[in-house]
Amino acid sequence: MKNLSFLDKIFYLLNSLLATLLLLSYLLPFISPSTIPFFAVLSLFVPVLIIINLGFFIYWLIKLKKQAFLSAFVLIIGWCFSSPFYKISSKSSSLNTDLKVMSYNVKAFDLFTNKKDSTLNTGFDFIASKNPDVLVIQEYYQSTKIHLSYPYKFVKTKNKKGKFGMAIYSKYKIINSGSLDFKDTSNNIIYIDIVKKKDTIRVYNLHLESLRIKPNEENFGQENSEKLLIRVTNSFEKQAEQTNQFLAHEQQWKGKKIICGDFNNTGYSWVYDQITKNKKDAFIEAGKGFGKTFNYWFPMRIDFILTDENAIINQFKSFSEQYSDHFPIQAKINW
Repeated sequence: MKNLSFLDKIFYLLNSLLATLLLLSYLLPFISPSTIPFFAVLSLFVPVLIIINLGFFIYWLIKLKKQAFLSAFVLIIGWCFSSPFYKISSKSSSLNTDLKVMSYNVKAFDLFTNKKDSTLNTGFDFIASKNPDVLVIQEYYQSTKIHLSYPYKFVKTKNKKGKFGMAIYSKYKIINSGSLDFKDTSNNIIYIDIVKKKDTIRVYNLHLESLRIKPNEENFGQENSEKLLIRVTNSFEKQAEQTNQFLAHEQQWKGKKIICGDFNNTGYSWVYDQITKNKKDAFIEAGKGFGKTFNYWFPMRIDFILTDENAIINQFKSFSEQYSDHFPIQAKINW
């Protein structure tokens, strides 16, 4: 510190604070939001903390200062023990027997009829071009404008008269379906059992409690920060309750399984850690890059495709087409 200029001393103090926050964030998977709800908020900022600490590391490295070791140390710990921020390599193998699964938060299809691409007229055309065997949809909305050609589907709206809910479309016969029917929320978890040759495969569709943060909307930032924090921490508490409900239900199924959905939380959270125990994350197994699934200025991965441990993930893709505030993700899965 003695050999640093006054400005560099300020930078290093800020560097120390943000490196400490990133280090603390590695404890997030072990602390339930129901215990310390406020701490769970940090999970949303882990990608930003990684980017900032990487910036500090490069800054000190260019200046040939030993202060570079602080951020380097914290980043290396994260690389070794936490969910990857960036995947360098991917798998691109494919078999004719693969089950192609797409998960997509469609935001009630409100942008699906707008032309966003010179080669694809609508979001429905995009889905058709990818031709998934199973299409898992969050924020579904019943409408005559929906153009999805599948022989089987399970749609669960929040109530009998409502049009908003969740859906799973399948090329394979659905022999069972159900819903966890969360109380006092518009979010939910539904599931189906499909038959593929001799296999019965359970497919879950998760949409955990929404934080109701819309950074791209005009009125974002006008809400009182204290009220926003209270609302977000309450949402994290609900996510913890919903996660426990899901785990209790999921443990009753011992066969092949796929878990898809919008967790409204990142890969650095307690929610993600609990749900992914004894499972494979398709992005980690076969993905590449940031795996960004939410349309924001930094790479947020809050949508996931998971499988049981016996599954083989041959391919994973996160698409960049903007027909929603989420990006669709797709995996090719085999056993």
